[in-house]
Amino acid sequence: MGTWDTGPFDNDAAADFAGALDDVEPEAREALIRGALIRTIHATGYLAEAEEAVAAAALIAAPCPGGEPVDTPYGPKTPMPTFPAELRALADEALDRIAGDEAGPASGWVDPEDWKQWLAMLTGLRAVLAPPPPSIALFDVQP
Repeated sequence: MGTWDTGPFDNDAAADFAGALDDVEPEAREALIRGALIRTIHATGYLAEAEEAVAAAALIAAPCPGGEPVDTPYGPKTPMPTFPAELRALADEALDRIAGDEAGPASGWVDPEDWKQWLAMLTGLRAVLAPPPPSIALFDVQP
């Protein structure tokens, strides 16, 4: 894998994933994203699609409150559809799996500072993807 920076599309696999998203019909994009996330969550051994799952999570997080637009030249060129809310939970779960895999992508950084930036990017995505706290105040129950 060729990696040139710490962003979600800054590697060959994620850039190829963006190209695949551009090449399919708009209604098929959700299935590609969902597939990359589910395969990463359920993978045993090496996380072969971790880079694609990170890119998918960035696309899901982009329109969310606090999300950052995907405006890199390596991301998809075509607009993404509005994704169902349940993909946020899948994306968060996939990122948790990736960040916790000590033998996976987290171990591949030569420069510790790059690893810290990449991990901070994952943490930022997870913060955006996490469900908002309940907005209804709970009542104190007295005995």
